[in-house]
Amino acid sequence: MSSLNLDDFTDLIERPDGGIRRDAEARRERQIVPPGSLGRLDELGEWLAAAQSAVPVRPVERPRVVLFAGDHGIAELGVSARPAGSAGELVREVLEGGRPVSVLARRLGVPVRIVDMALDCDPETLPEDVVRHRVRRGSGRIDIEDALTPQEAEAAFRAGIAVADEEADSGTDLVVLGDVSVGGTTAASVLVAALCGVDASVVTGRGGLAIDDLAWMRKCAAIRDALRRARPVLGDQLQLLAAVGGADLAAMTGFLLQSAVRKLPVVLDGVVTAACALVGQRIAFRAPDWWLAAHDSGEPGQAKALDRMALEPLLAHGVTVGEGAGGLLALPLVQASAALAAELPEKPKESEAPAGPEAAAESEASAEQ
Repeated sequence: MSSLNLDDFTDLIERPDGGIRRDAEARRERQIVPPGSLGRLDELGEWLAAAQSAVPVRPVERPRVVLFAGDHGIAELGVSARPAGSAGELVREVLEGGRPVSVLARRLGVPVRIVDMALDCDPETLPEDVVRHRVRRGSGRIDIEDALTPQEAEAAFRAGIAVADEEADSGTDLVVLGDVSVGGTTAASVLVAALCGVDASVVTGRGGLAIDDLAWMRKCAAIRDALRRARPVLGDQLQLLAAVGGADLAAMTGFLLQSAVRKLPVVLDGVVTAACALVGQRIAFRAPDWWLAAHDSGEPGQAKALDRMALEPLLAHGVTVGEGAGGLLALPLVQASAALAAELPEKPKESEAPAGPEAAAESEASAEQ
């Protein structure tokens, strides 16, 4: 029997400090630029201050990209534009600096961490620090079988918790969370459809590397078949992740919840992270207060999940590549909001205000007497 009690997260996760947020709002009222004139940057600065329990807000100086990686058996049905089992190649390209996330991370000076949970490749072909949390080689084909055994699902979830603790303990002050997967958007869409109670066609998108119409129909059918397997286990989120998720998705869900426990803000990238966040919300309703939606990728499943969690994306550039690239694009906005909230000067108090014409005239008359 599992010793992992998901209900504990409800008790462990607190909301960001409301009193501190009010203090941040009051400070914003006193600054020289009128409140609201900076748009969402005002809201971002106040959210970050509450998450940090600090006024003025501290700068985001140690952000990190964390990518969970895995292959999904459902890709065998041709639901992805990439060959089944090829996520390992993407991981190597990220490590070698040739993927969009690598370029953006170099430009922004942000380290990238990859966590292999279920890549379909020999572990010897990747660095030890990448593969040490691996649960299995590839996840099961979720239209006809479970993605994971219950034991594997728990192991993956615990791995996500451990990674969150490692990041918090190392001084990371904000995480951009993403995935490197093949077939991951299909599993994510199943989770969103199951938790939102909608049909497969409502959440089926074109994926990171856009698929054609025939592949879209295959993907929609696969999601519909997996949904039939998901609905009977909706009451148990760990069982749901085992049935139709995958090791990378289970780990991301554990990571998100433990980050909220540790009061570590997380920027969500695309549909896969949004789906995991939706599962996390089912487990602990206060957890989404610690997460920020980076961008609208155009994936219908992502839009459905974010709407359910009342998270509004910061950007809308249609970035579908995944890998945390869209999340990194939002990072400068978060850092800018912190700088503006902390460094804009406050309006002088009335006692310090320069004298007006009448006050100056009175002062001169007194001097003449």
